[in-house]
Order: sequence, then C-alpha cells, then structure tokens
Amino acid sequence: MHGRGEEAGHSGSGDHGNIYGAVMTFHRWLAASSAAFILAMTVGASQSAQAREIVGFAGGYSAGTVVVKTGERHLYYVLGNGKAIRYPVGVGRAGKQWTGTSIIDGKHLRPAWSPPAEVKRDKPSLPNVIAGGSGRNPMGAAALTLSGGQYAIHGTNQPGSIGGFVSYGCIRMYNQDVLDLYNRVGFGTTVVVTR
Repeated sequence: MHGRGEEAGHSGSGDHGNIYGAVMTFHRWLAASSAAFILAMTVGASQSAQAREIVGFAGGYSAGTVVVKTGERHLYYVLGNGKAIRYPVGVGRAGKQWTGTSIIDGKHLRPAWSPPAEVKRDKPSLPNVIAGGSGRNPMGAAALTLSGGQYAIHGTNQPGSIGGFVSYGCIRMYNQDVLDLYNRVGFGTTVVVTR
C-alpha cells in the first residue's frame, strides 16, 4: 500500500510526505502563476504603450474631429493646439479602402454583428448574426457606426491585425483604444478618412 505522498509522486513517509508534496505543489503553482501574470502584464503593457500617444498634428481640423490616414494606418483624435491622440489601426485592404467625410451616428458597447452582404458572399459559412461579446465577433469591445454606409470604427478579436490592410473598409482598433475613443466622441462627431 502506498502512502499519500507516494501516490502524488513524492517520496517520504507519513505526514511529512504530504506536507512536502503540498508545499512543493503550492510553490510550483505560485511560480507558474507569477510567471503567467508577469507575461500577461508585459504583453498588455507593451500593447498599451504602442497603442495611443499624443503627437503633434497639423491639418486645420477642429478639436474633436477624428481623422483616419489610411496609408499611415493611424487614426487621430484632434485635441486642438497642434496636438492629437494617435492610435494604430487596421484599415481596408486593397480594393476595399475609401475616403471621405462622415459622422458618428451610433455608439455601441459589445455589439452583435451581422455580416454585410459582401462579407457573407465571400464567407458563406458565417452565421447571420454573431452575438456581442462572442470571441468570434469581429467588432470587439465597441463600435462607432458611421452614417451613410455600412462602415464603423470598432475593436477587434484579432489584435494582430492592427497596423495592416485587413478589413472590408471598417477601421479596426485595439479594444482598449476603441473604448478610449468611445468615451471621447459623441453622436455627430466628424470623421474624415484620407489616403
């Protein structure tokens, strides 16, 4: 018959084996948990540090305007006095980019998503609606819908796509960045998309 310490893969006898095993298991768990926490904080901090920053900005736009520079793959929230908050974004891929001026006509947290006809045609296996908060929902944490079309500025469930030419015309942001922008803009905020 084996003692409890031996069943757990530890040598020793009686209660000393149990205590040793419990202590070693706890230390391993603590070390693994600490390493995972540090890794998560490092990844989160590096993404946040790269995400948004205040930069010099010229262009004659009034404070509160959102300017998307597709070629740079950056979105600017104009602060005024020659400053803006710059966010990295994912933009429309070749043939899907657009330019123009619109306004924000909707603000949605964890929105459900219905694929537009063009997306559904290219990916017929997509469901007609993906619930908000689902890991499969490409809208991420929030969406700011733009008037006059099917485009939005939204979060993402694929943070690795930020900085690329990746969408059907929508502007993708890191989830923490779209939430920051969500809190800065209102209905009717002007959005200018340029090359």
